[in-house]
Formats: sequence, C-alpha cells, structure tokens
Amino acid sequence: MTERKPSRGIQGALVKLWRGGDHELTVTGRTEVSQHYLRLHFDAGTLLADRPVHPTMWVRGWFPDGDRSHQRGYTLVNPDPAAGTVDIDFALHDGLATRWAIGARPGDTLEVTVLGSNFALPTPDPAGYLIVGDTASLPAINSLLDAIGDTPARVFLAAAHNDDRSLPVKTGAAVDVTWVDRDGSGQPLVEAVTSSAFDAGDHFGWVASDNRTTRGIAKVLREDYAIPRRSIKAQAYWVA
Repeated sequence: MTERKPSRGIQGALVKLWRGGDHELTVTGRTEVSQHYLRLHFDAGTLLADRPVHPTMWVRGWFPDGDRSHQRGYTLVNPDPAAGTVDIDFALHDGLATRWAIGARPGDTLEVTVLGSNFALPTPDPAGYLIVGDTASLPAINSLLDAIGDTPARVFLAAAHNDDRSLPVKTGAAVDVTWVDRDGSGQPLVEAVTSSAFDAGDHFGWVASDNRTTRGIAKVLREDYAIPRRSIKAQAYWVA
C-alpha cells in the first residue's frame, strides 16, 4: 500500500498554480555547527540539474505536521551540481522545520519547491555593499559575500544566542562584520546600522531579517545612507 503524503493545502495549490518546480532531497548526514545551529547534508536529486545556481538561492521546504505539510524557505548551502549534493542550515528554535531537522536521519527525504528565488548581482558593480541580517539569513549572506569577491562589504548581524557570534562568516580584507545582540527584538540591529550611517549612494543594500526589522533597516538605508530604492534588496525571512 502506498503511503499517503501529507496535503499541502492552499499553499500547495498556489505554488502549483505558479508552476513551482518540485524536487526531493535525501538526508545523508548532519553537522551540529553550534548548540543552536544545525547543518543537514543532502543528496540533491534533480534539484541542481534543473536550473543554474545563483547567490542567495533558496527553496521552499515542505515540512509535515500531521496530515498537512507547511512550507518554510531555506537557502541552499554549498550547492555542488557536479557532486549532486547540497546542505541546508537550520537556526534552531521552537518551530515545525526545527523539529523536523532535529529528528532527521540519513535516508529521510524532504520535498522542496523552487519558486520565487531570482536574485542577481547588480551591474555595474557597486562601490560596496551594506548587508544586514541574522542567523536565519546567514547562509544567504555567506553566499552573497562569496559571490561579490573583493568588493568591500559592511555586514551587520543580529545574535540571538552567545554562541551565534562563533558561526562561520565569509570574511576577507574588504569585509567588516559587526555582531549585535538581538535582545528580544530587532531594534538594537536597527540602531547599530543607523549609528554607522555614511553617504553610500553608490553602494548596494541587502537586508533580510524579521518583517519589522527588515522594513526599518531598509528605510535607514534609503534615508540615512542615501542608497536608492532600486539598489536595495529587502526581504523578510521570518515573522517576528
């Protein structure tokens, strides 16, 4: 008898209507990066053969909850089309995806959909980047830093736990990283970005945090850093 898959409900119907591409990842291993950060390793199946990988590329993972599945967005980490492998990092908290990730073991599968991930580096190259996020968007930030090479970047990151500051961030001579304690809200991050403002009209801004913090920082980049709206990529990665 074929096991019945959990229903995706209205979310699944909308994704199908928008012609999202479905794929299945298979867990091959796990690395506990820190007490609050878990990396799962996957056989990518057909995912990486379906389309080119781009910086900050993310997928919608479908996580089971009884007879339903709900989607959560996750950035691809270390995608290797030649090897057919990919990793996904989970910032651990009390949530559906976290519970699945903690219990995941080799052989388990995760259904994912590619839809809505279409970021491209700006052209011509900006003078520098202002990048703001937290541990949820750190995988995307690392992929962006890797893609921009030697272009200067100022990075602000919110830490929800003390050990978050030890998480790996791609650094270099042109990258300056500032960690800020989240302290229960995104306000300290907004204040840190605001206090460091300079005329950055020739820079590109990239922001991904919770919905309220993302909106606040995007406004600061426009008004205090003088970055044009067209040169800001702001996307809420989670809801506060």
